Amino acid sequence: MHSASSKTLSQRLLSLLGILCGAFAAAAAIRIFLYPNDLIDGGIIGISMIFGRAWGPNHFPPLFIVFTLPFIYLSFRYIRRTFFIQMLIAVIFFALFLGLLAHAPPFLGEPLEIIVIGGALLGIGTGLIIRHGGCLDGTEILAIIFNRKYGFTVGQVILVINLVIFTVYGCIFTDWHIAVRSLLTYIVAFKMMDLVIVGLDELKAVLIISRKTQTISDLIMHELGLGLTVMYGRGGFSGEAREIIYVIVERLDLAILKEIVLKEDPHAFIAIENLHEFVYGKQAQKRITKQARRRVMHSHKKPSSIK
Repeated sequence: MHSASSKTLSQRLLSLLGILCGAFAAAAAIRIFLYPNDLIDGGIIGISMIFGRAWGPNHFPPLFIVFTLPFIYLSFRYIRRTFFIQMLIAVIFFALFLGLLAHAPPFLGEPLEIIVIGGALLGIGTGLIIRHGGCLDGTEILAIIFNRKYGFTVGQVILVINLVIFTVYGCIFTDWHIAVRSLLTYIVAFKMMDLVIVGLDELKAVLIISRKTQTISDLIMHELGLGLTVMYGRGGFSGEAREIIYVIVERLDLAILKEIVLKEDPHAFIAIENLHEFVYGKQAQKRITKQARRRVMHSHKKPSSIK
């Protein structure tokens, strides 16, 4: 019991640290790269930055908190309590870091440098917050609610909202250059955020249907050292019982896997799906050891005839 509670506490502290680092990185991107160069982010942050530019930079942090409060309430009402707490922490510290970095020296460089570096830093910050269970942009809460009630995807709702924000920004200040640059910065931030949340490893979930399931399974385990699962199904048209191989493979090994399968059975059916993340227990292994491979191959050798 003691170890479980300490582990839970350590996980909470790690999540809190991740949210704090993410809030600082996002605030630094806004204060050092975006705001001094008249660029904005999407969502509630972007709306707050528009008002901050019109009324004065000192109004930006309090306006962000005021505009975000309704969405914090919605997160408590429609999402879950832990998400509400982590979002509240992220918003408070983000606004605090915005105030602390108010007099930080701005980065004044080429537009491409500002877009890439500022967008990447912003994406890293927001990605860290989301990866550790929090949220910084209230429009994501609105998008989740729209998804539940009307069926629109979260990405569709956020995209429409941000396009409206960037369009309004260009109309208010009659400068479409900053609107387009802001959109490009948002795209860079979005891609970097996705990279932080998902990770660098690109995993593929592969389903293989073949009449040579046993041979192909042995080759996959022996040649690639991958574990796999054999599932049992039935053909919808023929009604025949079939064995289906399910294996998780890294992107770099995918070509070799297809080559092995199709070389053994040119008529095999292979279905490949992106797999962003998987979790395995302490006893599970991503790769099979050399000793285990030899045992697998040895166990499937044909026994000599007994006289």
